[in-house]
Amino acid sequence: MHGMINRAIERFVRDTYGRNAWGLITARAELDFAEFEAMLSYDDHVTEDVLGAACDVLNKPREALLEDIGTYLVSHPNVEALRRLLRFGGVDFHEFLHSLDDLPERARLAVPDLTLPDMELREHGATTYSLICRGGHPGFGHVITGLLRTMADDYGALVLLEHKGRREASEIIEVHLLTSAHAAGRAFELSVGAA
Repeated sequence: MHGMINRAIERFVRDTYGRNAWGLITARAELDFAEFEAMLSYDDHVTEDVLGAACDVLNKPREALLEDIGTYLVSHPNVEALRRLLRFGGVDFHEFLHSLDDLPERARLAVPDLTLPDMELREHGATTYSLICRGGHPGFGHVITGLLRTMADDYGALVLLEHKGRREASEIIEVHLLTSAHAAGRAFELSVGAA
């Protein structure tokens, strides 16, 4: 597993629950280090051990933990760069959804050895979609569900999301876009220092 993914789990725990919780998780996972290096790769079992330990220490079901990580990735000030990258996907949530097909390629432009599952958006009508995440680590769809829920709020859209489970090597997320203009979205400017 790429170190950036493990580092994201670490930062989520530390920023949300504190360093003590992270210390309990690393001890329970029997890691012989305290922090992940973002540019290294780790055996998949290390990620599994950390996620299992986090579920135990934080007393959270795995699906809820993964969705919370997805929410964190686009809402916490310490990871604002990812939110900015995703907002370039479109001027509204509808356009953003259609940009998800290209997300793994855009990620590879930034980090060539980072492999994300392939994503395919299927439109079933003007407001109903399914997002298929193929391959990758089991549970990635729950991370995407949290990310989508938070990005909908970011755009001011009202959506219903449901993770439909894993079938073979794919996870399916059902998306119902109830309205694109439910509330005022978060401010977004193209340049970082824009006022």
